[in-house]
Amino acid sequence: MALRIEDYAVIGDCETAALVGRNGSIDWLCWPRFDSGAVFAALLGGADNGYWKVAATSLGAHVSRRYRENTLILETDIETEDGAATLIDFMPLRREGTSHLIRMVRGRSGSVAMRTDIAIRFDYGSIIPWVTREGDHSLQAVAGPDMVVLRSDVPMRPDQFQHHAEFTVAAGDTISFVLGYARSFADAPKAINATNALKETVEAWLDWASPAKETGRYSGAVLRSLITLKALTYRPTGGIVAAATTSLPERLAGRRNWDYRFCWLRDATFTLLSLMNSGFHREAEDWRLWLRRAVAGDPAQVQIMYGLAGERRLDEWEVPWLPGYEDSRPVRIGNAAAKQLQLDIFGEVMDVFYQSTAKGLSSPEQSAWDLQCKLIEHLESIWQEPDEGLWEVRGPRRHFTHSKVMAWVAFDRAVKSVEQFGFEGPVERWRSLRDHIHDEVCRKGYSVTRRAFVQCFGSTQLDASTLLIPLVGFLPPSDERVSSTVDAIGRHLMRDGLVLRYDTRRTRDGLKGREGAFLACSFWYADNLVLLGRHREARELFENLLSLRNDVGLLAEEYDTPTGRLVGNFPQAFSHVALINTAHNLARAEKPAEQRSGSTREPIEQA
Repeated sequence: MALRIEDYAVIGDCETAALVGRNGSIDWLCWPRFDSGAVFAALLGGADNGYWKVAATSLGAHVSRRYRENTLILETDIETEDGAATLIDFMPLRREGTSHLIRMVRGRSGSVAMRTDIAIRFDYGSIIPWVTREGDHSLQAVAGPDMVVLRSDVPMRPDQFQHHAEFTVAAGDTISFVLGYARSFADAPKAINATNALKETVEAWLDWASPAKETGRYSGAVLRSLITLKALTYRPTGGIVAAATTSLPERLAGRRNWDYRFCWLRDATFTLLSLMNSGFHREAEDWRLWLRRAVAGDPAQVQIMYGLAGERRLDEWEVPWLPGYEDSRPVRIGNAAAKQLQLDIFGEVMDVFYQSTAKGLSSPEQSAWDLQCKLIEHLESIWQEPDEGLWEVRGPRRHFTHSKVMAWVAFDRAVKSVEQFGFEGPVERWRSLRDHIHDEVCRKGYSVTRRAFVQCFGSTQLDASTLLIPLVGFLPPSDERVSSTVDAIGRHLMRDGLVLRYDTRRTRDGLKGREGAFLACSFWYADNLVLLGRHREARELFENLLSLRNDVGLLAEEYDTPTGRLVGNFPQAFSHVALINTAHNLARAEKPAEQRSGSTREPIEQA
């Protein structure tokens, strides 16, 4: 049975990622990409679906872990009555198209009896490969297009389609295991020196982290989130996956299980700002260029999400042989929401182009502007249509307030691009549409009865997406409708100190059952508190959110307060992006007044 979600840590090579449990078991790894079939899928099934464990044989071993400072290298300290050792897990950045996962056990004192067990499976745990041996220290597993090679310092023995070894590590000793992946029709992955690879990987991560800007008391949490964001970046293209996993449930034993190993446009602006504000301009530019390539083409065919390289076909299917995490069925591969209509993505795309130019990330480009004009032209013809909205409901389409607000953002950024960057376009028509949408949202999206902006036109249901209204500049924080919306959400959507997306008991979203608290919503709530000058409340909420991270600083998509557990896919990019942005907003708001004098920026980062 898989561990709790919070008992996992992530390692990766910026092309794929593995989840390592506190018990030393790697229960999830897709090779060669984030969205490939899993080689280890015990996370969603059991041992027969693939795993790799390295642990002490002593049942009373004490375990603690951490990331090596400013890296994605996981160190797990193991202490027994006889000695102490450290398990080091990491994936070097790739060379020549091959990928490696390295596990090293270093003795620190005395001697520690250890055991390793590995079950290699392909295609999400369904295929047992053909394994050949080259002596006692090398295994090659092949099935179809996939091949992995395990090279170890200790002999591995077969047992019921698995392999294992028992060994003892003494003080000063190092035992290494190197697992490499390559296509079965190509050359086998070359042997690499684990010690040299560790040194190079440490240097690579320290070099990458060096531009990080200080954010006061929260600098450590921000940098860990930035490293996590980098770990979820597909290095060849700059695309950032929403999470490294599929089908980790939003409700334990429920059906809210989705594949998040793709790149969402909804995350675009907040991701760009989190990277730029933290000093990572290259990553921000790579993300902007990925976005531009992904949406290129017929504006009518723009999708809400894409594959790592901009692929559009993300067909959804269910895996019948995996029982799901803690019996949360079904396990889904692909995501049918890719074909939904979500009007907010036009605002996200236009905002990214505007923000990147306004902040000096890129110079005004005519070809990029031509693409934006085509997107705006298409939005002019569809903005009045109902859609599935930010939360990708699988129920009937509606006129979601957030979708209309983001349509306003699209026209607003188009107008500002003409005014500020000298582009040409039908600016008067865009201004008129911008004003019309603004008026319609204020009339139809605001409930006088609830004294709040609501989920969709004519509804009385609250929705945390309306917290974005001041963050995108639709209304200033001084507007009474903003503060009353924040208050209403605090009264009715707050559960045990966290903000729900909406009330699943009263909102038709196509699924039954409650879900956990979507963590980004609570960060947005904190941002609104900062805007309203309620800094102490914002800081208390933010620090409560920080306390929900696991022992190595990672967050999932949601948090289930009744059980006190992280739920949803893990680690979740959007949760960490929201953490980064809120930390910057708090740090900026808490600076002495003289440090902000002369600045026209609000004491919060607004899209």
